[in-house]
Amino acid sequence: MKKVTIYTDGACSGNPGPGGWGAVLIYGGHRLEMSGGERQTTNNRMELVAAIEAMSRLNQPCEVELWSDSRYLVDGLEKGWAKNWRSRGWKKKDGSPALNPELWERLLELCEEHTVTLHWVKGHAENRENNRCDELAVMESKKFAG
Repeated sequence: MKKVTIYTDGACSGNPGPGGWGAVLIYGGHRLEMSGGERQTTNNRMELVAAIEAMSRLNQPCEVELWSDSRYLVDGLEKGWAKNWRSRGWKKKDGSPALNPELWERLLELCEEHTVTLHWVKGHAENRENNRCDELAVMESKKFAG
């Protein structure tokens, strides 16, 4: 199985507001930078979209090392929150609706297709790749501002 490293980040100017996402995929000596955005979104949505878009580019099952500065993303997967929300019909323990169910559903599907190891990294710190993803995400969000 191919081993791919993915870094992701999301950004939003206002929450909700104009948002963007960025991702860097690294496989062997290859590197791919991706980004996109939406006019009206939230930071959490952009964090999820970044991971979805990046993993959707993989054309076969891979071992994925996924790095994110989003506790929402990392904890949602590692702590089983998303799977629990799905098993309860996209409801939280207290019965309130889970946010972003369509994105979580797609992300769970991708995590079942690939072998994913999650890593949380402190945002705006010394991680070069995470900082690059942030630059891409902010650049995209600015396209929708104003």
